[in-house]
Amino acid sequence: MNKDLLKLPEPTVAEQLSVLAEQILNESLLEYRKEKLREEIDQSLQERNKDEFLRLSSELNSIS
Repeated sequence: MNKDLLKLPEPTVAEQLSVLAEQILNESLLEYRKEKLREEIDQSLQERNKDEFLRLSSELNSIS
């Protein structure tokens, strides 16, 4: 088999930056969601809402 057929073109700098920007954005969104969940968990504790606490805690655990 010709090894040249297996070679993929190198990504351009713009493509690499785009991937990096997307990773940073995704990480930022994930951290934002975690923080919001923590705030909602705190609120559910203050309100003594066990069902909401369990639901939010489960969601936080699933994304952590």
